[in-house]
Amino acid sequence: MNPAPIRVVIAKPGLDGHDRGAKVVARALRDAGMEVIYTGLRQTPQQIAAAVVQEDARVLGMSILSGAHNQIFPEVLRLLREQGADDVLVFAGGIIPDEDIPALKAQGIREIFQPGTNTDDIVAFIRREIPN
Repeated sequence: MNPAPIRVVIAKPGLDGHDRGAKVVARALRDAGMEVIYTGLRQTPQQIAAAVVQEDARVLGMSILSGAHNQIFPEVLRLLREQGADDVLVFAGGIIPDEDIPALKAQGIREIFQPGTNTDDIVAFIRREIPN
């Protein structure tokens, strides 16, 4: 019997209206056999955390281009902890300055993928972190 596919929520938090990167990642994860739920644009931290819990996702990927990552990502992590979903693997991508990465990782973002990352690297990261 095959194991259940890894369930991944891909979210676009904040007012950012560009989702091409998120859709490319979602498609790559789907093509790799994962079950992907894309939340759509302009999601609040509350909506993202609720989607993760409702979908019983093991992984959350957030893509942000607006520069609000230092405010939004910690809030999503707080809400996940509050809702008992602190075991969810959280990764992020988008325009995130190098100097912001250490603090975000210290707060619980497991990996940050910057523009130009090969989607195979994201797939490999998830498979390494969530063995089926």
